Amino acid sequence: MNSTEIRVRFAPSPTGPLHIGGVRTALYNYLFARKHNGKIILRIEDTDQTRFVPGSEKYIIESLNWCGIEFDEGVHLGGPFGPYRQSERTAIYRQYVAILLENNYAYYAFDTAEELEAKRKEAEELKAPPFQYDNKTRGNLRNSLSLPKNEVKKLLEAGTSYVVRIKIPENEIVVLHDLIRGVVEVDSNLLDDKVLFKSDGLPTYHLANVVDDYLMKISHVIRGEEWLPSAPLHVLLYRYLGWEDVMPQFSHLPLLLKPDGKGKLSKRDGDRLGFPVFPLQWKDPVSNEISSGYRESGYLPEAFINMLAMLGWNPGTEQEIFSMNELIDAFSIERVSKSGAKYDSDKAKWYNHKYIQTKPDEELFTLLQPYISEKEDLKVDENIFLKILPHIKERANLIPDLLVQSEYFFVRPKRYDEQLIKKRWKPETIPALLEIIPLIENCTNPEANELSLLIKSYIENNQLNMGSVMLPLRIALVGSATGPDLFFIMEILGIKESVERIRNVIAFVEQ
Repeated sequence: MNSTEIRVRFAPSPTGPLHIGGVRTALYNYLFARKHNGKIILRIEDTDQTRFVPGSEKYIIESLNWCGIEFDEGVHLGGPFGPYRQSERTAIYRQYVAILLENNYAYYAFDTAEELEAKRKEAEELKAPPFQYDNKTRGNLRNSLSLPKNEVKKLLEAGTSYVVRIKIPENEIVVLHDLIRGVVEVDSNLLDDKVLFKSDGLPTYHLANVVDDYLMKISHVIRGEEWLPSAPLHVLLYRYLGWEDVMPQFSHLPLLLKPDGKGKLSKRDGDRLGFPVFPLQWKDPVSNEISSGYRESGYLPEAFINMLAMLGWNPGTEQEIFSMNELIDAFSIERVSKSGAKYDSDKAKWYNHKYIQTKPDEELFTLLQPYISEKEDLKVDENIFLKILPHIKERANLIPDLLVQSEYFFVRPKRYDEQLIKKRWKPETIPALLEIIPLIENCTNPEANELSLLIKSYIENNQLNMGSVMLPLRIALVGSATGPDLFFIMEILGIKESVERIRNVIAFVEQ
């Protein structure tokens, strides 16, 4: 690593909720910056006003806060290189567009959308290669390279709508050094003359991100693979603006793939397969559609971050569980994979399960509160819950699972597993349950060990099948065949409640 101060940025667009692929990009930037004692900046790239979605910026910031990704400068913090929202920097970009135009690295293009669409259709009808605005076609289009200077002057003075396009050089191999992919070479003849400045007076991403990265002294650009095709254009812009010597080092991260590995992970995949693709729940401001989030689904931020870090990077060891500080120490951009990483929802739950086991019990109870409050008829005693927790948390992958695994301690079963009752209920079951009731009612020390000894002795002395009594007892107390030790459940419920539940299941079966 050179002696230049390490400065990286995460630069999302406020066009909707933040995808977990975006969170991973932010995470890798954060780990890289912290590993090298550098700084990370949050910049909002909102130059495409047609795609702006209200509430997105706030959502992005809240999501990153929940993940524990801390910024040194940014749209929500300020800093010496602000403003950090691109729509507030329009005047800055204009001066660099002027430099490109003046040095013949860019040109005005007056073609209308309709004219360009006609060109595309014409190519389609002729079964020719798709039309693109480039060094082969620009001489026959309406721009300042093909039109006489006096006509260009008139068009500009008349306020004719225009865009500014980069003038891609002919017959050149553009070279990009990528820290993940090595040397990338692209033939300039394959590149189109991308728009740098739009007719609405705002720059495109291509110009704005290069100018901002230069002015904000960004040393490394770590971004998604989808930007790799645009990277040669950015390399040319650094050269044209005279900044080639301070061009940042690039790293293009692999895609997050669908679980089957066939294509980029999307919201539709999450909806179809039942897992979130956004860090927090998102409510679309137009459709009011609600998309699930990892936080609301019961994932811990530490587990979510650990899982994401391992999707596309490996530490070179067998270690899988990392705290954020351990990730910082272990992270290196060279160990990021070139190929896409398949999302695995079972592995995501596995990580969460591991982190739940190590969380302090009191903290787990606090995290469970939102799920308890959703159930109006449920009152959960904290002291009782903390007694139960060591017996149930091994079965929990997500925070709400703790409630599923413990709810029957606080509320009587509203339904019973009827299939199990049909399969396992024997003629001797009800008589046995009726005889067990006075046994436990008269028990002077109703603790799990005593209750176990009492009931098992009764079963053996009466030569009954253990399963024909124990399973019905569990169904009576829980409603199903799940749960920890039966006699622990009975001890927590108490004799009176246990007896009531046994009577209830008898009445249910007899009806």
